[in-house]
Amino acid sequence: MRRVLFVDDEPNIRLTLPAILRMHGFDVTPAATVQEALQAMQSEEFDVLLTDLNIGQPGDGFTVVSAMRRTQPNAVTIILTGYPAFETALEAIRSQVDDYIVKPANVETLVGLIERRLLREISTTRINPKHLAQVLQENVESIEDRWLEEMRDFPEFVRLGLLGREPCAYLDGQVRLIASKLDGVDRDEDEARLARDYGEQRSRQRASLELVLEEARAARQSVLGVIQENLLAVNMSHLIHEIIDICEWMDRMETLAIESYTQGWKTLQAG
Repeated sequence: MRRVLFVDDEPNIRLTLPAILRMHGFDVTPAATVQEALQAMQSEEFDVLLTDLNIGQPGDGFTVVSAMRRTQPNAVTIILTGYPAFETALEAIRSQVDDYIVKPANVETLVGLIERRLLREISTTRINPKHLAQVLQENVESIEDRWLEEMRDFPEFVRLGLLGREPCAYLDGQVRLIASKLDGVDRDEDEARLARDYGEQRSRQRASLELVLEEARAARQSVLGVIQENLLAVNMSHLIHEIIDICEWMDRMETLAIESYTQGWKTLQAG
């Protein structure tokens, strides 16, 4: 039976989550403080450390992870956290956290993550970061879902009937172009054509400029939100420059789309 050290300062969670994990075949030892966790790992052997990020004080979970790394280096370490900030991701990498899960944690997702990590051979580097282009390609649908969720609160978007997957075509193209450009592929002509086609389409639909600007804002937020959720999986070496590039590319496409939209609108009025 796999042994789990679970660390969280919330009494209700310490009662419920260990009971659920036991139902899935894990032997769970709960701890409420950093001190209790340290005492447990000095006296018992564990296969998994599952710890909240903030135990009493913000970031205490990293203290527990570091201690587990020293005393039981083969144990899988998983952090429970909200969406990780950039600083949190950097600290997680320095502390060699194997993975994290966003609260509130779905039980099936958590159990599946633990089981996958236990089956995976633990490497000396602990983390195998992905290139940002790969993360974007793997999360195109998630980016589109975020964008649609935001835009459905915009009355004109609904009034124009833009509620299916078709409105996502431009965003889908944007994300795939961005991923290609991050991989070093020259896609400037495709970028310009895609943006202008989108601008012309919105002018033919007699959409307002406000809608075009709102769609661009929501697209940036959706892309950056998915990047933030996946910070612990991303290669950090060029991340800042890549995010700057992404914002510049999306800004340029917004400018081209607005130019095309404005020209199309003038043509419609002249006709």
